[in-house]
Amino acid sequence: MKTTPYARVDQTAFPLITVTFTGQKSTNANFKAYLKDLDDCYFAQQKLAIVFDASKAVVPMISHQILQANWLKDNTSLMQDYCKGTAYVIPNKTIQWVLKMIFLLQKQPVPYEVFSTYKDAQVWCWSQLQKN
Repeated sequence: MKTTPYARVDQTAFPLITVTFTGQKSTNANFKAYLKDLDDCYFAQQKLAIVFDASKAVVPMISHQILQANWLKDNTSLMQDYCKGTAYVIPNKTIQWVLKMIFLLQKQPVPYEVFSTYKDAQVWCWSQLQKN
């Protein structure tokens, strides 16, 4: 049975990657698929920046928040080597709180900012990519 994605990862504008949360509830299958898609972003081992568009995101289960924190911990050096920054589009205060909780579990290893619009997040990511 095919699961509905928790998030879609779009690399068509690489080195700018957009992760769009679909609004689907997190399940073990779709959350693990999302983390696998994040892994795949680093396959080329080239500099990149990521916009996480959480405009439609729903709060993931606590176990999935822990998985996300563990993913950050396990991939800290990879992110520090290749990710120039992550921008989060989060108009929802609850989702902003969840992000803060994840970062309490595991510090974000690269520069990041939270924005209310995708365009502002995209502009910030492109500026991060221009930095040495």
